[in-house]
Amino acid sequence: MSNLSATPREGYAGDITPDVAFEAWETGAAVLVDIRTDAEREWVGFVPGAAVVAWKQWPGMAMNPNFDSEIRAVSEAGEGRPLVMLCRSGIRSIASAKRATELGLVAYNITEGFEGDPSADARRSTRGGWKFRGLPWRQN
Repeated sequence: MSNLSATPREGYAGDITPDVAFEAWETGAAVLVDIRTDAEREWVGFVPGAAVVAWKQWPGMAMNPNFDSEIRAVSEAGEGRPLVMLCRSGIRSIASAKRATELGLVAYNITEGFEGDPSADARRSTRGGWKFRGLPWRQN
């Protein structure tokens, strides 16, 4: 995906900002994959239209035993377009991008994630992230 401005990384296609990920997803150049738990999406918010493949499961944050088959299905439905992986802060999405790459898929990590880093008073969505940048999201 030549128009995707990424910082190259070992083990996956690279890191991209939320804005770059949104543009790639909006134009159909990539598939946005929210890898957060069901609880995170339900309580904190979600991106309408994003594919959902949990990396870990709530409660206990156990690995999703179906991740491999689910991410392959998302890739097939996306006709092999690159995957842009979204988690809370851009950490779990690195691991999920690496695993997708091991499966032969092209996957990028979205830096900052959905909520960004915590502020000095431990609040998220105030220092970067999908929500902070005003990109589309909803809350139930």
